[in-house]
Amino acid sequence: MNIFPTLHTERLRLRELTPHDAPALFAIYRDAEAMPWFGIDPMTDISQAHALIATFAHWRTQANPGTRWGLEYAGELMGTCGLFKWNRQWNSCALACELAPSARGSGLMSEALRSVLDWGFAQMQLHRVEALVHPRNLPSQALLGRLGFTREGVLREAGFWAGGYQDLHVFSLLAHEHVKVSR
Repeated sequence: MNIFPTLHTERLRLRELTPHDAPALFAIYRDAEAMPWFGIDPMTDISQAHALIATFAHWRTQANPGTRWGLEYAGELMGTCGLFKWNRQWNSCALACELAPSARGSGLMSEALRSVLDWGFAQMQLHRVEALVHPRNLPSQALLGRLGFTREGVLREAGFWAGGYQDLHVFSLLAHEHVKVSR
């Protein structure tokens, strides 16, 4: 996990986040309407975006590392996605993502996640990727379905934000299922 893995798709460059990205990341994370889906409260200060970028960079140095890509489209940061909580012994990790409101519905996240999943299954030798999604976040559930994920069940009150405990749906994708979807 020494050199950051820059990925390219038809429309995107998936790259390491830098302090220069803080204003765009802050704009995404201060969106109060979207925050119930992100699992955190909205940002109120740009310093929080700088801290989040530092957190994402720090993930790569952990015993169970993670990689968070910035999604660059037409020279602008439109969101992030990543694989984290990598359990090397179990060959598993978690997936998370968010997208700027102006880019939602464009297919950019689907394009990005296909590339990230390809990379994760090949380079990290993953067997399983899981994602946690709020029950009312229907667009993310549909996206995971298009990528071949299976809904496994509900983690009752597994998250806490917006002043209360939140149920989360758990979805998973296994390596042999990803191969079927990629073709």
